[in-house]
Amino acid sequence: MTTKQIVFAARPKGTPTMENFRFENIELPELQECEVLLQGLYYSVDPYMRSKMNDAKSYTPPFRLNQPMEGGVVATVIESRSAKFKTGDLVLGRLPWREQIITSEKNIQKIDTVIAPASYYLGILGMTGLTAYVGLVHIGKPKAGETVVVSGAAGAVGVAVGQIAKILGCRVIGIAGSDEKIKLLKEKFGFDEAINYKTTPDMKSAIAAACPNDVDIYFDNVGGEISDAVIYNINFHARIPLCGQIALYNSTEVPMGPRLQTILLTRSVLMQGFIVSDYQSIFPEGIQHLAQWVKEGKLKFMETIIKGFDQLPNALLGLFKGENTGKMIVEA
Repeated sequence: MTTKQIVFAARPKGTPTMENFRFENIELPELQECEVLLQGLYYSVDPYMRSKMNDAKSYTPPFRLNQPMEGGVVATVIESRSAKFKTGDLVLGRLPWREQIITSEKNIQKIDTVIAPASYYLGILGMTGLTAYVGLVHIGKPKAGETVVVSGAAGAVGVAVGQIAKILGCRVIGIAGSDEKIKLLKEKFGFDEAINYKTTPDMKSAIAAACPNDVDIYFDNVGGEISDAVIYNINFHARIPLCGQIALYNSTEVPMGPRLQTILLTRSVLMQGFIVSDYQSIFPEGIQHLAQWVKEGKLKFMETIIKGFDQLPNALLGLFKGENTGKMIVEA
């Protein structure tokens, strides 16, 4: 069987372009014992993929040149030589960007579409939701009545963080980059306030106005000048779960910014970077809570779905232009 794949062709300098990807047709091998043949249905694109394009030491190995890109994929089994899976099963795994995929039974797990649509397992019931849950609940340790600020609030993790904080009784302020996203955060996702950083000339003052009692938890998805402005308004004994730095991922040199350690020190602030895969012991607890909140209608989720396998590179590049609201997914 011949299938199409998308290969990582060259390491980018600064913002990635289509030249960093290549489309190929390959011949799949014969199916072996304990393997399955899958048809890809939904493919996840995520900000962390940008850091994997760099040949640099990180928490996960970089993408290999001239090898297929890979990420979260929901697929259906179209042929099986595994006792664990049968034709028609819907599965989830970290898999290569191919239209049809052969993989070991060890690399996939079944999903239950009675609980939620299949694509949700790439988002609110997958690593996205777990990232929000782990970062906010286990690092942020929110208490009812506290003020939570979320940057990148209209992204997949951000909308989950804000809603979980509301469920736990917090006051929530989101930061996003368009009036449409601001409206969604307040009207659909229940944020108390939201700030459009692109039209706000003085973020430090805007955050102070939105947070009269200062910021108890700052869930940092973006870094850069936005985070500087939030930290100037941080409260004593505040917590900062450090989840992402998307404002800096495409920088070709280290930007110079305010030196914030004095604020962190004198206000006894905890700032902790985290990688969700380090918290696998918490996953069953997290999925139980997330699924229950989704079922009860307390946790809403929004997806930006782009159709067509060939659109995967464009979808990934769109993340860095803010083209998504909620989770960015490609439907094959």
